[in-house]
Amino acid sequence: MRSKKFLRAEQVALIWDAPGLMAGVDEAGRGPLAGPVVAAAVILDDLNPIAGLADSKKLTALRRARLYDEIRAKALCCSIAEASVEEIDALNILQATMLAMRRAVEGLRLKPAKVLVDGNRLPVLDVLAEAIVKGDSKVPAISAASILAKVHRDRWCLELHAQYPHYGFDAHKGYGTAAHLHALKEHGATPWHRKSFAPVAEVLR
Repeated sequence: MRSKKFLRAEQVALIWDAPGLMAGVDEAGRGPLAGPVVAAAVILDDLNPIAGLADSKKLTALRRARLYDEIRAKALCCSIAEASVEEIDALNILQATMLAMRRAVEGLRLKPAKVLVDGNRLPVLDVLAEAIVKGDSKVPAISAASILAKVHRDRWCLELHAQYPHYGFDAHKGYGTAAHLHALKEHGATPWHRKSFAPVAEVLR
């Protein structure tokens, strides 16, 4: 047999990159006026691949829900964490997002050798980490994390809608739509609204 003279690209990457498990991390809920910011961390199983992973924002709600269950069933491990409304107001949304991401990584049952984070900022971690802009559309593990975080937060919004149906959280998911802003002016803020966000602060004056 002829000897192999060249390594495949993924083999080269393994030589130069950190050996061991790799986790993908992403968040959901930075922009809304209410509710926690949610982060997820996922270590996928290369021997148990999941078809159709993509940026959660590009998937239908039904497809996200199905992939959510598949990720939870097939991933080596995954973790979902939050930073509360109180933490968002105290720290600012960026720092609260970094806190949620750190909690998600620390919540993994297995410790990764490297963490790939969507975006251009990194939380403080005790493992090697890299920020990847648009990573949710480039790295399957980050795509999986984006789906877990998005579905978890959307389900939280449905629970909030049951408590406060006149705000329409089932539709706008906490974002500052015209309907949400009208409800804020009409009914005031709930305990779950982010008081440090300008539209909410204006109502509370």
